[in-house]
Amino acid sequence: MEPTQLTRRAALAGLAAAVSTAAAACSAPEDAQANLAAPGESATPTPSSTPTPSATPTPAKPAFTSDFVIPPVQGGLAPVITRVVTKQPVVFLTIDDGIVKHPESLALLKQYDYPATLFLTKSAMGENPGFFTGFQKAGDRIQDHTISHDTTMSTKGYAYQLGEITGMRDYISTTYGAAPTLFRPPGGAYSPTMRKAVADAGLKAIIDWEAKANAGSMQYQVGNALRPGDIVLMHFREEFAADLAAFRAAHQAAGLTVVRLEDFIGA
Repeated sequence: MEPTQLTRRAALAGLAAAVSTAAAACSAPEDAQANLAAPGESATPTPSSTPTPSATPTPAKPAFTSDFVIPPVQGGLAPVITRVVTKQPVVFLTIDDGIVKHPESLALLKQYDYPATLFLTKSAMGENPGFFTGFQKAGDRIQDHTISHDTTMSTKGYAYQLGEITGMRDYISTTYGAAPTLFRPPGGAYSPTMRKAVADAGLKAIIDWEAKANAGSMQYQVGNALRPGDIVLMHFREEFAADLAAFRAAHQAAGLTVVRLEDFIGA
């Protein structure tokens, strides 16, 4: 074959290759075309989509079998419980009165997955009893803490004490649709007269405490740390978040899990 024919055929082959490349580029999707490199440049690979990892589920709380039974009413007197005697690594959170009603209180309990028992006083609740329905919907129980929070109540007569207890019992039943089963004395003081009034009001026990979260720190009547079965007192106050933080640090340091008092003691 003559050199001129070879040169002509090579030129035609080069032209065909160029047309084919152009056609492929025109038919490619826009994102692929955008990734074509200009002469002398390296192609930048199209980033691949990375799937968003699913949220890690919150570990379920371990189930604890109760080894405690509420003592029965004896001689017409309700039992008094200041601490639950148990071998289980549990602790109980109770919150009193209801004076300060910050939305963050419920939000914090939900954030930490803390069940709580609410001992509310009608005079402290004021004109906003509806604030506490959110706690009730979360599973928390509303218990009896008298109508007026009279801290001298244990020194007064039977009729007065019974009226304070049954008045709040009926108010809770009407307002929240569930009757209380437990009673907390204002200030923690109790007497045989009070124990009789509590029993006659149909409540199962008087609940006191031996540990308290107060003013941003923990206070103990026994020892210097939380123990299994401790009932911890808190209040609906301005320092709610600081008190809850102190309680959180204490129960974690002690290796205790917060569980609902009523569920554990069968109230």
